[in-house]
Amino acid sequence: MSKRQLTIRYIIFYILFLPDSWQVLTGLIAAYFLTPLVELTETGFGARAMLFIMIAVIGYAASRKPARWITRILKIWILGEKRP
Repeated sequence: MSKRQLTIRYIIFYILFLPDSWQVLTGLIAAYFLTPLVELTETGFGARAMLFIMIAVIGYAASRKPARWITRILKIWILGEKRP
């Protein structure tokens, strides 16, 4: 196999078809919206940062199956149904 040239288009499609990118996005969105609901009013920056990281990691781990589903749907939608 020859090496593919690394282009912006190749990187974007690689990111779209990688389930981990959808898991990271889901974890960050969950942390962004849920951290203010969980934190106490007198917490400092360190505690807020730790809560954000904890919720982001939990969101990452919990979104494994939905991320695979999103990736599979995108592959079918963009590349077409190609099954052996």
